[in-house]
Amino acid sequence: MSPAKQTFGSAAVPLSPAVRAGDFVFISGQVPVGADGQVVSGGIAGQTEQVLENVKAALALAGCSLADVVKTTVWLEDARDFGAFNAVYARYFPTEPPARTTVESRLMIDIKIEVEAVAYSPQ
Repeated sequence: MSPAKQTFGSAAVPLSPAVRAGDFVFISGQVPVGADGQVVSGGIAGQTEQVLENVKAALALAGCSLADVVKTTVWLEDARDFGAFNAVYARYFPTEPPARTTVESRLMIDIKIEVEAVAYSPQ
């Protein structure tokens, strides 16, 4: 591994939750799984809340916070959930929200949302 790249954490699948490459931190797609490893209930609002808490936790592994996020990519299982998702997302990024792409997509497991993030945090 080059000195400019550092991985943080481990996952049950072959990926790193967070990777620092220079001043950027890349957060792998986070899904609505709680500490018990189970998908949380509560529809899109509850799943969005869990996903963003998981993003926060992955950022913390690399010494970052949501305030450092400059870009997110969001996959929604159903575009009709956009309003409810957006209401929760806005609480996590109340000022100067990051750039964002949101798309409707079939997801790999039976969930409503997945979010990845890129943070900028100069060393």
